[in-house]
Amino acid sequence: MSATAPAPHQPAKAADERLLTTSPLKKLLGRPELGSVVGAVAVFLFFAIIADSFLQANSIATVLYAASTIGIMAVPVALLMIGGEFDLSAGVMVTTSALMSSMFSYQMTANVWVGVGVSLLVTLAIGVFNGVMLIRTDPPSFIITLGTFLMLTGMNLGFTKLISGTVSTKSISDMEGFASAKDVFASTITIGGVDFKITIVWWLAMVAIATWILLRTRAGNWIFAVGGGEQAARAVGVPVGRTKIGLYMGVAFGAWVSGQHLLFNYDVVQSGEGVGNELIYIIAAVIGGCLITGGYGSAVGAAVGALIFGMTSKGIVYAEWNPDWFKFFLGAMLLLATLLNAWVRKRAEATK
Repeated sequence: MSATAPAPHQPAKAADERLLTTSPLKKLLGRPELGSVVGAVAVFLFFAIIADSFLQANSIATVLYAASTIGIMAVPVALLMIGGEFDLSAGVMVTTSALMSSMFSYQMTANVWVGVGVSLLVTLAIGVFNGVMLIRTDPPSFIITLGTFLMLTGMNLGFTKLISGTVSTKSISDMEGFASAKDVFASTITIGGVDFKITIVWWLAMVAIATWILLRTRAGNWIFAVGGGEQAARAVGVPVGRTKIGLYMGVAFGAWVSGQHLLFNYDVVQSGEGVGNELIYIIAAVIGGCLITGGYGSAVGAAVGALIFGMTSKGIVYAEWNPDWFKFFLGAMLLLATLLNAWVRKRAEATK
């Protein structure tokens, strides 16, 4: 009986990736907001050195307020971008929300909370419209929401002049419910002798909720999957249509909150406001680490992007520079943040 030949040498099986441990450094490099955090620290130190008044408590409160007015919209816009889509109507939708609350309350002589509720329903309906048009037709979100942007811009001006006779709304400050609505959307909280706007609370709450959705829920997995590849996501059972409609409704909700702040902070609303702000929201999300192609980003990064925007816009004023240079610095930050985010991603992929 012949001896059995020894089996050829078999290479050891590769370890299951799910069982591999990841070092803290690799986890840090894998975070999409890392680049924006580094940028935020750099901007903060720069203006802290250049502008003597930048570090004053009241100045910090002003910076946070400026950041919050952008961040309330930048966070849901970031989620939408992670899902692979855009919304160019986001800026004028804020104005539409404010106009709807003001004109409905004034014309119906109702409690202003009725106008606030009607505005919420109308704004969410606009979000649903954008989402349904996207999933039921062929044009990309850029074209669809550009159309919505143009329609809302015309409607804001047309209806305001038709109802009010001017390009701005009538004052509703003497109506029932105005004071309580202002407490919710435009009040000031004093902490340690420093006044902070309540929009900062709204902003932080939206960051927390959006982060929880992205990292702790099934819907968050759907958002990343849809942004990473729509066809592949649909093949594994992801409800692509519902996910995208939900994302557009999220942007609409942010527009409603921002619109109510605009109304109850200033009492009257100019119908032409909001044009161009959609680009600022997108810039904040991109600075925060969101990819234009979708499937990558975070709500925290978008919040940091908004903070960079707030520090830059107010830091230039505190440094007593010509504010005409603001957009130059904003564009430079966008390019630098994009390059830094790309470098961080490559480093993260190289360490996997």
